[in-house]
Amino acid sequence: MSKKTVIIGATTNPERYAYFAAGRLKQNDHTIVPVGIKKGDVFEEEILDLREKPEIPDVDTVTMYIGTRNQAEWMDYILSLNPNRIIFNPGTENLSFQEKANAQGIETLNACTLVMLSSNTY
Repeated sequence: MSKKTVIIGATTNPERYAYFAAGRLKQNDHTIVPVGIKKGDVFEEEILDLREKPEIPDVDTVTMYIGTRNQAEWMDYILSLNPNRIIFNPGTENLSFQEKANAQGIETLNACTLVMLSSNTY
């Protein structure tokens, strides 16, 4: 089943985990919506400008690729997307963000999107 996934911290840099995740999500037939501060395309999808806080309907999953110290500015926006879950990839874990999300009924996971896809637990 395809899960529409917003990639926060999307990049065109093929050496970054956010880039690998975008590719693996597409390979697994998930719809990706890359969102970041860098312009460009990732696997034929335009990176939406995080600073514009784009409206994105019907989000299943948000996967985080921005460090904890840079999340506060975007927390309310990400929560406004009302995803079913947020995956905090290694290095993005944020207890206060997770508590806010959980209070809104959003599932949170400290996990790795790439590992979840490899182990069929996505």
